[in-house]
Amino acid sequence: MAVIVKEDKKILVTPISREDLKDIHIGDIVYLSGDLTTCRDVAHRRVVEEGREIPVDVRDEAILHAGPIIRPHDDGTYEMVSVGPTTSMRMEKFEYEFIKTTGVRVIVGKGGMRENTERGCKEFGAIHCVFPAGNAVVAAKEVEEIVEAQWKDLGMPETLWHCHVKEFGPLIVSIDSYGRNYFEEMKVEYNKRKGKEIERISKEVGFIK
Repeated sequence: MAVIVKEDKKILVTPISREDLKDIHIGDIVYLSGDLTTCRDVAHRRVVEEGREIPVDVRDEAILHAGPIIRPHDDGTYEMVSVGPTTSMRMEKFEYEFIKTTGVRVIVGKGGMRENTERGCKEFGAIHCVFPAGNAVVAAKEVEEIVEAQWKDLGMPETLWHCHVKEFGPLIVSIDSYGRNYFEEMKVEYNKRKGKEIERISKEVGFIK
């Protein structure tokens, strides 16, 4: 589809191409509409270590590092109750190969990631975004429908819950398709300021032993 701007919101609409991401940079705030599939530790391990084909086609789509709470209904449908992102760093060792194998375009989680994800995003044209922690119920309200559930043998948190979402976010771009890493670059900037700030604070609280 495309990137659209609506009421000052920059919205990524799946399917997303590499070209769609060329003007998306670290620190940008974006939203996601379309297909989003929860996918965390064990699912990554199945794809990367066991060489299994992921049963939800996430090429040019988005995944969410999360273990949601789901309410099943008698008619066979599901309701998203809560879907807070889990720590993305747990998937760091898998993410380069996962991006390469699946063609996923947008990865959403909590906290930063490092070299494997940077390399995967740069080589294959993907991004990693952070959903603000502590907003699991808000995130669930942005899920319009759970389309299907795959690998249910893994249990509720690890099941691939393929969802349709509308303006899911806000999402802070932490790694862009150029391989730049917001968290790592900010660490450098913070460390430059740290000495002066410690000196200033120490003068003000010098009485503390």
